[in-house]
Order: sequence, then structure tokens, then C-alpha cells
Amino acid sequence: MLTAYRPGLAAGRDAQILHRAASPEFSGWLEHTRPAGGCSRPIRLTGTIAAVDRNTGRITGQMHTDELPDRTLYKACGNRRESVCRDCAWVYQGDAYQVVCRGLTGGKGIPASVGRHPVVFVTFTAPSFGPVHRRHIPRHTCRNRHRCDCRPAPCRARSSAGTCAHWQSAACFARHEADDPRLGQPLCLDCYDHAHQVVWNYFSGELWRRTKQAADRRLVAICRKRGIPFVRVVSASGKVRWVPPVRVSHGKVAEMQRRGAVHFHALLRLDGVDPDDPDALVPPPAGITVDDLEDAIHAAARQITVTTPPHPDQPEGWLIAWGEQVDVRRINTVGGELTDGKVAAYLAKYATKATEATGHSSARLTPATIDDYADPEGDHAARLIDACWHLGRPTHTDTSSGTATANDRQDGLDTKQNVYGGLRRWAHMLGFGGHFLTKARRYSVTFGQLRDFRTTYRRTEDDELADTITVGTLTYIGSGWLSDGDALLVNTAAMQRRESSRIGREELAHESWLAGAAA
Repeated sequence: MLTAYRPGLAAGRDAQILHRAASPEFSGWLEHTRPAGGCSRPIRLTGTIAAVDRNTGRITGQMHTDELPDRTLYKACGNRRESVCRDCAWVYQGDAYQVVCRGLTGGKGIPASVGRHPVVFVTFTAPSFGPVHRRHIPRHTCRNRHRCDCRPAPCRARSSAGTCAHWQSAACFARHEADDPRLGQPLCLDCYDHAHQVVWNYFSGELWRRTKQAADRRLVAICRKRGIPFVRVVSASGKVRWVPPVRVSHGKVAEMQRRGAVHFHALLRLDGVDPDDPDALVPPPAGITVDDLEDAIHAAARQITVTTPPHPDQPEGWLIAWGEQVDVRRINTVGGELTDGKVAAYLAKYATKATEATGHSSARLTPATIDDYADPEGDHAARLIDACWHLGRPTHTDTSSGTATANDRQDGLDTKQNVYGGLRRWAHMLGFGGHFLTKARRYSVTFGQLRDFRTTYRRTEDDELADTITVGTLTYIGSGWLSDGDALLVNTAAMQRRESSRIGREELAHESWLAGAAA
């Protein structure tokens, strides 16, 4: 975002940089801030840090944060959103890539044999809630989709479309460019069903859960039909269970479209069941193929719907179903465009996004801030937010006065008496309250395991830390750097370290390639 140049602020920041860089403690301060380097709003903590011997449990050293530079301990915020903190989102994206990719190729505790399991990449989209401006290319002739220069078709070329009930044209002959701000906007804001869309976003997680269950059941039915026996499993308590011989593990990312509706990209992998070790990742039975997985997904997407509970504005509830476009593709096929690395990078990229594609971005909304974003007569995003706030209103009132009391407003947010109350909580997300990256328990490693791997690596690299545990009794005192000059210095140093690491990785890869070519 472009801002006006303000000489006073720039001069003040330059003075802060010179003052910090000229201090004798500058090198120590820069090393002290390294763990939070690049973070836009680090967490500042105060308290006591103790070093405890891992073997004896004795405290070998103790220090208060008053002895540290700036008398505080800096910790990165860890926000996954790229629009909030690019550096923390970069770390999160790397972890997300590992979570997705390990489930495709193995590694970090996942056996490499998972790379031979049948797997498909599926995109589930939302249905239409009204015509919107779109960019459609019927046939690609470009060699690189990332630099596509193909000419799009007319948006909605309908010569006999006429006008809607609000006297808006139902046709659009424009060939929209990729950065056209009209993309995703309804042709008629008054005809568009904003209420149905935010309710769809809100219940899309339940629709996904039932679809996954339906696909599992269809695969079980195929096993029965083909005579593939169930597997006898003995639990830790000694109880015997007979379980289906095949199960589906998934990794899923939610992406917000320009129109404000979420759609899901999911990797679905077929696994078998080991009777001796139910948690082991083994290939599915020979009688089940990737064709059966595709058939189960298509059948579940066509059949499964969810009818939401009654609402005062919709006594019959809303019908929640998938759109017509359910795309199922196989990866790592001969001559195919999709590889495990490309798919993992694609999903990891969207794991750091939120509602930025719609043009709206805000923190959680409250009664004090809702009027800044919601407007029943405003643009598309403003009407979606208003629909969330209106539908999520308390549905029970004080019988004596006929109006909602303060306690009613508080209790009516997320209780069983008001199943739509969460729409207010997630109004800033246009109704979607789910996680943007989810996975099955057995699919791959977790984010916590990846953090543990990094901690273990740092401890093994430093002999002094190998036998020491750091215990902190810390208190939050604030967020952000102490000055704009400090933020510029730390972020610049972090950027240089990151660029050096990237160049180093490229050099190592090049040397490895040269060694392989020479051999």
C-alpha cells in the first residue's frame, strides 16, 4: 500500500537506527533479537530464565530478563497469515510443506512406502449463490500456466439474458484480466444470496466430514462386494475388533475464492490396516485401486448434503451441498503435470492465506467495530459481513421486555440454543470458522513434531545445550519492536540471513548435481 512520504518520520527512524547501531552493545542486541528476527510484531516477555541440568535436575544458572538487552525477551508472534507477518508465515509455510509432502513421499518418521500408496488430489467447490464476474479460458495454449497469456473468453456472453428484477444486466461481454477488481463480484448485489453463502461457509466443515465418511463407507462396501476380509485387531485393553481393511488418510487446505466462498483442496491417500500394528502405514489390499478411490469420491460428492437447523429467517434451514465442479486428479502419473512437490507447495502457499483474495482483511469483529465493515447496502464483502452479524444475532430474548439483554447477547454467541451464534465470531472470515490446514491423524507428521525436530537439532548442535533444559517463568508485557528503527535493523538482518541460506542451499544442490553428472 502506497503512503505519503513524511520527512519527519523518516528522519526520526534514521536517528533511531544511528543511535542503536552506534551503541557498544549493538552486536549483542542484534544476536539477542535473532530468534524474533523478521517478525513484524514480536512478543515481549519479562521474568526469570533458569538452566536446569537434564540428568540431576539441579539449577545450574539463573538470569532475569532485566540483564538482557532492552530488559526483555523477544519471541516471534508465530502468526500464519502472510498479510500479518511475512516472516512467521514463511516459517509456517515451510512447516506446512513438510506436513503435506511427508504424507506423499515419507520422511521424518513416515515410511517411504507411502509414496507407493494410491493418492488423488481433489478440489471441492461451493455451489453458485448468484452470477459473478469470472475469468474463463476454455483452452490453454500456453506452455507455462504460471505465465499464462491465453486470451480469456467473454465473462457471461448472453445476448438474450436481459435484465434482472433490479434492472441490472444479466450479461457481461468483458474479457477480464487476472487483476480485474470486478472478478468475483456479483452481477447484481441485490439478487445475490449473501445469507446462503455465509451459512455455507459456516457449515462447510460438516459437509466435508460427512463426505469423507461417505467415501469411506463406499470403499468398505466395495471390499465386501469383492470378498476382501475385514482385519482382526486387538486393542491395548485386549478387546478384539474387526475393522475395514482399507482407510483413507487426508491432508486438506481451505482456500477463499474472490467471491468470498471457501473451497477445499484435499489429498486423499489409500492406506491398509496391519493387524499386528494398527497405527502402521501399510499399502491397501491388492483388490482396491485408485479407480475405486475416485469412484467413492465422486459418489460421495454427488450424494451428501447437509440441511442446517431452523433459523428465524429460514425456518426450513439451508441446504448445504457441493458445487458441480468436483475435480479429481491423480498425481505422480507418467506425463502428468501434478507431482508431489508441486502439490505440497501449492497447498502450503494457501495455508498462509485468509480472506485477502476478497479484498477484505480485519481482526475479529466486535459490536464496537462491526459498523466499520458491515453494510446491508454496501459492496459484496460488506454485505457478507452484515449477513454474518445479522444471522448470528441472539435468538432468545428477555420475555419481560421483549428485547435482548446484555447477558443474552453474551450467552447467545456459541451455545446450543443458538447454533448460528458462531457466525458473529467468524464474521471477519465471512462465516468460515474452520482451520485452513487440517489432516488425518495418520496422514503425516504434525507441526508440533516439526518444532521438536528443530529444537532437538539445535540442542545436538550446541554441546552446552545437550544436557541442559531451559525453564522460564515469564510474563507478557507487550507486542512489537520498541521503535521503527529497531524493526528495520532486525528485519534487514533476518532478510540477509534468509537470503544467505537460500544461496547456500542452491550451491549445495548444484555441487550435488555436478558430482552426480561426473559419476
